[in-house]
Amino acid sequence: MKILCLLLLLVPDIILAQTYDLLIKNGHVIDPKNQIDSKMDVAINDGKIARIAANIPSSQAKKEIDATGLYVTPGLIDIHTHVFVGSKPATFADGFSSLSPDDFTFRSGVTTVVDAGTSGWRNFPVFKEQVIDQSKTRVLAFLNIAGSGMSGSPSEEDVNDMDSRMTSLTVKKYPDIIVGVQIGHYAGNEWTPFERALEAGRLSNTPLLVECHLPQLSLEDQLSRMRPGDILTHAFEKVSERMPVTDDQGKVRPFVLEAQKRGILFDVGHGGAGFWFSVAITAMKQGLLPNSFGTDLHRFSMNSGMKSMLNVMSKYLNMGMSIEDIILRATWYPAKSIKREDLGQLSEGAVADVAILSLQQGKFGFIDAGGNRLDGDRKLEAELTIRAGKVVYDLNGLAATKLKDAN
Repeated sequence: MKILCLLLLLVPDIILAQTYDLLIKNGHVIDPKNQIDSKMDVAINDGKIARIAANIPSSQAKKEIDATGLYVTPGLIDIHTHVFVGSKPATFADGFSSLSPDDFTFRSGVTTVVDAGTSGWRNFPVFKEQVIDQSKTRVLAFLNIAGSGMSGSPSEEDVNDMDSRMTSLTVKKYPDIIVGVQIGHYAGNEWTPFERALEAGRLSNTPLLVECHLPQLSLEDQLSRMRPGDILTHAFEKVSERMPVTDDQGKVRPFVLEAQKRGILFDVGHGGAGFWFSVAITAMKQGLLPNSFGTDLHRFSMNSGMKSMLNVMSKYLNMGMSIEDIILRATWYPAKSIKREDLGQLSEGAVADVAILSLQQGKFGFIDAGGNRLDGDRKLEAELTIRAGKVVYDLNGLAATKLKDAN
């Protein structure tokens, strides 16, 4: 009996003596899913979030990162990218126009990307073997309704190869990777491709991502056909092939606001031509905010006005959105939009995908797709990125061993 009582007395000490693989101390944690917005410590063990609390003792960690003055958030989620990189020239599917994700994600705090329909049911296995299985970045995908994905004309616009059944079967075959169906790049005036994409989404119980490249199909008609949870990307563009969400007086069109009320989601989809300040700023002031900061990352957009997901987020910061709202739309909202609520949050037991961000003060310029500049005084930068508990990017050596003074 005495031995049992002694063991019970020792239990708290045993718990306190737990050793974590990594401890992030003194950072300002923003975790919208769990409504955390304060200075907290984050402990990581075996690739998972082990504990979030104030003042976790340093003695309990094998390695410590001091995040004083920095924001600690879930790993960022970019739901619009093109990463089916390959050797084919002038194409996105297995081509040179796409990018290798690991080259560009971690340096922006991004731990998960969603490929936006670069592959279809015919070539998704190649994409999986060639890119998804080889990447440290978590790569998910929307599957193009076109069988060969973004392979260029004429195959990309071949209605006969837009198969709802085969698309939905492929989605169901890879439920941990494929999160929905995509449609884009169709210049015809018939609704068959759109309806087949919707049908594939219905059969697979996944959302539809609608791009802008449907010039003969009106924005109003597209939105009216979309279901709650479907996503309109390039939502704040001003191009000839799709009517902007705001009219000539800067008012958000009534049918757009109605779609928002019905549960249609709006993604930035910045890209090289998909984001204009004149549309986005006025839309934001009227309550049409993006649900996600998809970048439309590809070989050309990264060197244009878009640059990176953090650059897109910094634009909204300087447009007047709060840092809390920005992190929400970079983590938890996109996780919910792709039905992956295991991501975009820091719950105990969740995979330890973490971004540590600094908020830089100074004079900065931000560029939209039309070459217009917004001056700003704040900019987000990734200091360190953790993927599944491992440090994969460290800008200033926060996790590195500091050299002892040689003198």
